[in-house]
Amino acid sequence: MQITYEYNGGGLTVYLSGELDHHTAKKTRDAIDDIISMKDVKKLTIDMSGVVFMDSSGIGLVLGRYKLLCELGATLELRVKNAQIRRIFEMSGVNRLIRIR
Repeated sequence: MQITYEYNGGGLTVYLSGELDHHTAKKTRDAIDDIISMKDVKKLTIDMSGVVFMDSSGIGLVLGRYKLLCELGATLELRVKNAQIRRIFEMSGVNRLIRIR
């Protein structure tokens, strides 16, 4: 899993690429949380355009960041290109909580 990010005046975009599974979810979660703790984040966008595989660990990662951001008074948005990953979010109901583009 590769993780890069851009921060611009309250907006944080985290770019993920590779496989998001139980082997990579903890590292990914910790990296995102570290960035959030260092910046004054008002809106987090997780760009999953480069994610080629995701299991239920990805749902947990996203929902955990959603809960954290709600506590901070910030918002979360997802960018998903892969139709299978979008379907996972829709089947789990995540799309009812978080905007997916």
